[in-house]
Amino acid sequence: MTDWIGILKEQTANGDQMGREVPKMLDNPDISEAQVKTLFAALEKQAEFAEKLRLALEKFGHDFAIIKAAERLEERYADLAASVAEKLKAMRK
Repeated sequence: MTDWIGILKEQTANGDQMGREVPKMLDNPDISEAQVKTLFAALEKQAEFAEKLRLALEKFGHDFAIIKAAERLEERYADLAASVAEKLKAMRK
């Protein structure tokens, strides 16, 4: 049986870490456009995974607090991806 709660906890810890690291990466004046594109792709992939995780949690009838935590994780990755997209847009001007 899949430990969905364990996966959510692990992914939430990863999301917390990314929330701290991504702004530092974007503030680095030496970051290249290719690195920003790679970071964006990785964050988009994480957002998609978080969405699938949320859907699985809903499917298996986990309680509202668990679903809400998964939604927050999904939003965190989407917000991080949006901030990276803004950086990429600014780099292309």
